[in-house]
Amino acid sequence: MTVTRRCSRTGCGERALATLTYVYAEQTAVLGPLATYAEPHSYDLCSRHAERLTAPRGWDVVRLAVDEEEAPDDLVALAEAVREHKAERAAGTRPVPAAAGEVSAGVTEVARRGHLRVLRDR
Repeated sequence: MTVTRRCSRTGCGERALATLTYVYAEQTAVLGPLATYAEPHSYDLCSRHAERLTAPRGWDVVRLAVDEEEAPDDLVALAEAVREHKAERAAGTRPVPAAAGEVSAGVTEVARRGHLRVLRDR
């Protein structure tokens, strides 16, 4: 028996397709593919509510494309990456960007959106 998770918005009974996680300390909302497990501090959203998502003034919203084959199931790891990036930016230090495509031995950059990169092990 397959259990379908429903949208967390009050009064909405649509099937959830995305998970929203907040990083309050960094004023960042992360919206990505539906997480593998329902977490107590994450919110599952249907496509309509995910598309209409807005954050409070001054907050950043990080939206991840949903890839059905390789959907990340740990948005906490992404939130940590956002936290590290903001700490580097606040300290005035930035990592030197690698050559396009090659990040380090055994790791390849496959996509980029702003300062975020999607990396894949070979």
